Amino acid sequence: MASTLEATKKNAIATKLADLKALQNLMISNEQKLLEATKGEQKVTDSITDMLEDDQKSISAIETAITELEMSSQPSDTVTNMVSQIEEIMSGSHLDLYEKIMQHEGLKHQLVMTGLLIHKAAQATDGVLQKAIDPINKVNFKNRAHQEQLKTIMYFYGVRQLVGKEPEANIWGAADDAIAALKGAFGGLTE
Repeated sequence: MASTLEATKKNAIATKLADLKALQNLMISNEQKLLEATKGEQKVTDSITDMLEDDQKSISAIETAITELEMSSQPSDTVTNMVSQIEEIMSGSHLDLYEKIMQHEGLKHQLVMTGLLIHKAAQATDGVLQKAIDPINKVNFKNRAHQEQLKTIMYFYGVRQLVGKEPEANIWGAADDAIAALKGAFGGLTE
């Protein structure tokens, strides 16, 4: 009975890891599209380029966690369907750039919450599965930091869209401050 329960817990976490990987791949696809759409805005393209590089590294960390868990799964139907719909939305022209960035930031939030859920679920197994999912802790930090950067990019394009002017230059500093605070909260997981 104990091994069946353990297998059930591992399978549930394996499915969430598969969801996490599918969402992480969606982030990469979105960022490639956003890079093309934001050409000419150096600060924005620099930020998105950095996010893209982090997200590509995060795929390896997620794959390591899947290997360490010694059980793989497919993403849930819900996540698979959502990814398909969002890819279509992000490729289409019915959302403006601000709305696409806002959509992307919301997805980053979902990604962060999925990663944190996996972490907390592994902790709840009395540490048995904790070591297996350790690699995603850095992924969680990076994705949370990206949220702050995306908020700044949203302000940049949102203000421009609403009033036709650039926002105050200090919006970029606010993102840096928020990320510095996150580094403190996440401890040694930032590198």
